[in-house]
Amino acid sequence: MAEPTPQDMAAKLLAKGFERSGPSAGALTDPIADTPMVVTLDELRPYEHDPRVTRNPAYEEIKASIRERGLDAPPAITRRPGEAHYIIRNGGNTRLAILRELWSETKEERFFRIAFLFRPWPARGEIVALTGHLAENELRGGLAFIERALGIEKAREFYEQESGQALSQSELARRLTADGYPVPQSHISRMNDAVRYLLPAIPTLLYGGLGRHQVDRLAVLRKACERTWERRALGRPLTVDFASLFQDVLSQFDTRPEGFSPQRVQDELVGQMAELLEADYDTLALEVDDSESRQRALTSEPAAPNPATPVAPAAPAITPQLPPAAPTPRDTSPVAPPAETPSAPPAAAPNARDGQRDERLQGHIVTPAPTTERLQSIQRMVADQLGDKLRDFEADALRAIPVQVGGLFPISDVWYIEPGLDVPDRLRVHIAQFAREIAGEAAVADHIEASDGGIGFVCVTPAVGQAKALPAFARAMLTLLHALSTAPAPATGLDSARLADDLGPLLHGHGGSATRLSDAGLVKLFRLLRLARRLLDLEAGVASQDS
Repeated sequence: MAEPTPQDMAAKLLAKGFERSGPSAGALTDPIADTPMVVTLDELRPYEHDPRVTRNPAYEEIKASIRERGLDAPPAITRRPGEAHYIIRNGGNTRLAILRELWSETKEERFFRIAFLFRPWPARGEIVALTGHLAENELRGGLAFIERALGIEKAREFYEQESGQALSQSELARRLTADGYPVPQSHISRMNDAVRYLLPAIPTLLYGGLGRHQVDRLAVLRKACERTWERRALGRPLTVDFASLFQDVLSQFDTRPEGFSPQRVQDELVGQMAELLEADYDTLALEVDDSESRQRALTSEPAAPNPATPVAPAAPAITPQLPPAAPTPRDTSPVAPPAETPSAPPAAAPNARDGQRDERLQGHIVTPAPTTERLQSIQRMVADQLGDKLRDFEADALRAIPVQVGGLFPISDVWYIEPGLDVPDRLRVHIAQFAREIAGEAAVADHIEASDGGIGFVCVTPAVGQAKALPAFARAMLTLLHALSTAPAPATGLDSARLADDLGPLLHGHGGSATRLSDAGLVKLFRLLRLARRLLDLEAGVASQDS
């Protein structure tokens, strides 16, 4: 092989390089897993659907902290597929605005180039981002009522785009809860009223921080006045409709929340209605107040019992004078007769009380509801912002269910079964007694006999001729109890096929209260069913162990 000359080597070195035959990537794709990365402010944009519109109340405190310490907890970022800029994933637009402000003031690199955690854009990206911002804003300064309302309306839009159909308020509440931002359906209804009827007239007032209770008052006032207007305007040739009148009146009060008075709105609205309808002002005001009171009674939640009043430990928990919602666990069995007095000393050992508390709590859990500390924290924050009381299952479960029914075995708790009662023989005794007391309402208690088998009782059904002579209420009662007793059907005058027709009137009274089981009887029926289900579960467990 001939040795290459310098000219040959120079020609090879100066030859053009290999060219790519395939397409070249203009930019790297985003990571498919959570990845730390450094991003500049030029590459980052705020989340455009952020529910917070007004300035964060803690803005200056957050800015002072970031100026002194830097960004201790950078928010997570993400990026929609195909977009050039990153966005804040779930809460952090306030911190981003502060970083831009500090960079503009100081030109320090630590405010411009930030280490973030990148999280990939999920399949349900818009919904995840919006609910994340809603939840994070509640934890970091709270939202105004109208901001929360607009955020939930935007969430409804995203959910409807996802499902392809309109959502009811209850379904929207369920989906928000599933995505980590629980809001009751009743609050969603109020938020919808605020966005639809109040925001066009009083934006300054709402964005200034008008709270839920005042929004409630205005919503109830609007509905009450609208009903009065429709009733009195029927057949009258009026030049203005109620919707326009309400907007015109309300817009006069679009000021700061500190000087706002719902009563002044009512006075002005009723005054103009009286003039247009040619009605007496006082009469119209009474009609509106009456309608408003009824509306508030229908929409308001019952007042929660006051847990601050302790129950004297020496008094029996089943004494009628005590409130049914005692904040401390009962020391006596709720099915014991009222005459019994607990023999234990008033101050039980702490370990014993804790054991009774845990046992009673577990007795009320049918299926555990999954939750997390973060979800509970968000629920508490939302309840505080809306002025509501967050229900505590553990506290409620340790109080007596607010029902009290007398009898040989008084009932103060339909669900809980005491350890001393939780054996088949004792359960049968109680079930048989409840069956006799229920049958006694139809004067057929003598047809119920205790039994050592089944669920504890059998129906001694009358002959065909006697059965036909019984009133319809008595026949329906015996047929129901016979069906529950799980005994084989005898050839008697009781027609089990009619039970489907008799069950509705017997339980809820369709057709007249004379054919309906009393409230006390209904509670006893619930207790009978609860004990019977437990008895059958125990029997099935014993049978499976024996086999």
